Amino acid sequence: MLKSIIIVTISVLNLGNVQNAYEEHLDYQTVERGVLGEDLTAVWDTPAMIGSNYLLMQPASGEEVYLRFVENSSTEGHEAMTTHGWNATELLVKDPDALAEKLAGSAFRMIGAPKDLWPAPDAPRAMQVKGAGDEVVYLTRNLNFEYSGFVDRVFIMVVGGPSMDAFSDYYGNKMGLAVGDPTPFQITVISNAQGLPIDTTYPLAVARISDRFLIELDEYPATAGPRTSADGSLPPGTAMVSFGVEDLNALDVELRAAPGMISGLPYQGRRSAVTVGPAGEWIELIETAQPDN
Repeated sequence: MLKSIIIVTISVLNLGNVQNAYEEHLDYQTVERGVLGEDLTAVWDTPAMIGSNYLLMQPASGEEVYLRFVENSSTEGHEAMTTHGWNATELLVKDPDALAEKLAGSAFRMIGAPKDLWPAPDAPRAMQVKGAGDEVVYLTRNLNFEYSGFVDRVFIMVVGGPSMDAFSDYYGNKMGLAVGDPTPFQITVISNAQGLPIDTTYPLAVARISDRFLIELDEYPATAGPRTSADGSLPPGTAMVSFGVEDLNALDVELRAAPGMISGLPYQGRRSAVTVGPAGEWIELIETAQPDN
């Protein structure tokens, strides 16, 4: 059912700090900025977000996979990787080690130094940082994906929740993705965030959207709980992921509000709606077919 990742929406306190950091250090470009209107907030069922400032950013490669930052005061005090929901955004990069040197002293704070994810010559090599809005970003060289920019598009979204069985059922059966078997994995950034021993392992599985996009499913221990959202607002932190779908009517999911046709990038008049996954993660569904004139 899910065809691609189109937008990652992140709640932040200050757009200026974020914009400067992504433009200067990750070569992202601001392609749209403004305030949220009634049309989009009605689809999200977030009336408290009307008039909130936002900006839409795109990698220098021109890939049509966007980061959308929205000013949201309810994100104050939120700590990534301590609650259920979307917890990290993973970008493709050419050289994590060179990027680590470039980011030294910047608004991006390293929380995981570059390292190979497993011992093999072609293993992905990744680092993890916290951005200017306290969002967690994985920066990964992965030879199994095609990309052109030094820092390029989102290719994996990371979601954490209390039940791998619930994840597998939802993304496998309801969303029609191929979900792999879970494997115990040491994830240092989660252990550090939750104050757990470094050698703690977490069941991890991958849901395959296409040869360009994946979802990483992490089962969290009892030290994590549901993420609290202010009434009428987006969730704090990494708030929502927008996926392309062929037909909203073909999805058997409960929507937060009635679908709406949204103008502007990257909707271009297509219908959009929002549902919520098994760990409380917000999922925006954007029809990929061009609207009828």
